[in-house]
Amino acid sequence: MANKRQLKIGAYLVGSGMHITSWRHPLASPNASIDVHALAQQAQIAEAGKFDFVFSADSLAINHESHPQIVNRFDPIVLSTALAGATEKIGIAATASTTYSEPYILARQFASVDHISSGRAGWNVVTTADATGQTALNFNRDHHWEHDHRYERAEEFVDVVKGLWDSWEDDAFLYDKKHDLFYDKAKVHEVNFKGNYFQVKGPLNIARSKQGQPVIFQAGASKPGQRLAARTGEVIFTSWDNIEQAKQYYQTLKARLANFGRDDSELLILHAISPIVASTAEAAEGKFNELHSLTDPYESLKFISGYMGNVDFSQYALDTPAAEVVFPEVNSIQSNFKEMKAIIDLERDLTVGDLYGRFFGPARKDAFIGTPTQIADEMQKWWKEEATDGFMIQFPLAPRDLQDFVELVVPILQARGIFREEYEGETLRDHLGLQKPINQFVKKHSEV
Repeated sequence: MANKRQLKIGAYLVGSGMHITSWRHPLASPNASIDVHALAQQAQIAEAGKFDFVFSADSLAINHESHPQIVNRFDPIVLSTALAGATEKIGIAATASTTYSEPYILARQFASVDHISSGRAGWNVVTTADATGQTALNFNRDHHWEHDHRYERAEEFVDVVKGLWDSWEDDAFLYDKKHDLFYDKAKVHEVNFKGNYFQVKGPLNIARSKQGQPVIFQAGASKPGQRLAARTGEVIFTSWDNIEQAKQYYQTLKARLANFGRDDSELLILHAISPIVASTAEAAEGKFNELHSLTDPYESLKFISGYMGNVDFSQYALDTPAAEVVFPEVNSIQSNFKEMKAIIDLERDLTVGDLYGRFFGPARKDAFIGTPTQIADEMQKWWKEEATDGFMIQFPLAPRDLQDFVELVVPILQARGIFREEYEGETLRDHLGLQKPINQFVKKHSEV
C-alpha cells in the first residue's frame, strides 16, 4: 500500500470556517481565529482523520471588507509551534511572504518549527497580493510591487532559504564529549549568495532537520507563478471551476517539471474544495442554505471586490448583470481574477447578487455538497482522472464540517484503498511521499 498512489488531504484552518459568515452560525465560536485551543482541536480532528497536514494562511494588513476571521488571527509560524505541541503526526504548513520578509529570518523560523515538530513543517511561499496595497504601507513602501517583479524576487528568496537550510550536513553535529568536538567544521557551509535582490553569507545557526528541509507549498497559476512552482514547489494549491480546467492545469504544470530536471513525483497538486456532508442530500443542502442565509449580500460583494482588482461591486444593484461591471487593472492574484472574469464573460445570466455564491459559496462545485458516498465518489473521480493529487479542504463551518467529513467520508476513502488508514511515517515528507532532499553542498562535492 505504501508504494501505491494515495489521495492527499490537507485541512485549511481559518477559525470558525471558510464561509464569510461562518462566525455568525449558532455552532460557531466567533473568536476561533485567535483561540489556540479551538485551532488545536481542529488539528487534532484532522490528525484523527489521518490528513497529511493542516494549513494556516496569512495576511500582513487589514482589509475591512475581507473575511472577518482573517482580520484577527495569529502569525501562522508562531501558531505552527503550538499546533506541533498539540499533535504528533500530522504535517503543519504555514504561509510567509517573500515580498515582506528576509530570507535568513524566515529560514531560521521554519527550520525551528521543523525541529520542534520533528520534521512536520511546510512553508507556503507567497509573494503577497492584496489588491488595496495596504501591506506596502505597513512596510515603509508607497505602493505594492508589480506582479512579475514579486515573482522574480521570490525565486531568489527561495534559493537563498533552501541554501541556508542546507548549511549543515546531516551528521555535522558530533556532540563528542570525550574529544571535545561539538561539531565538524568541515561539514558546515557558507551560502555566499549574491543575486539581483539578495546578498546572504550564511551559514544558518540551526541544524538541518529530520526531513532535510520543510516542504515547499505554493499557490500560483499565472505564468510566473507556474514557473516558480515547477522550479521549486512541492505541493501546489489550485482552485478550478471544473474538472476539465483542472486536468489541463495538472498536465501543463507537471510537463514543466522536466525543464528544471524534476520528475512528476516531486510535485503534488491539490485542488481546493468546501464540502458539506450529511446523511441525505436534502440534509446537506439544508446545511448549505442555513449557512448561506446568514450572508449579507453587500458584505459578500465587498469581499469579492478584493479578488477582482478591488472593483467596488457594492455600488451596483444586486440584479445588475455581472457582465456590465467595469474592471480596473489588477495587480493582485491574477489567476483568481482571470478565472472569475472568464466565468462572468461566459455565463451571461449571472447577476452581481449571484457572484459570492458562484465564486466563494461553500462547495460552489455542487457535487461536493451531499451524502458521504457522493462526496467520496467525486473526490475519487477527480483524483483518478488526474485532475488533482488530492484536496485542500476549506471547511465552510469549523469544526462541524471537519468532524462530519472525518467521521463520514474518510472511512469510505479508506475502504476503497485510496487513503491511508494509519500514518506510515514520521515526517510531512513521509506522509506526502516526497523524498528527503540531498544536501546541495554534499551533492556538489560528490559531483566534483
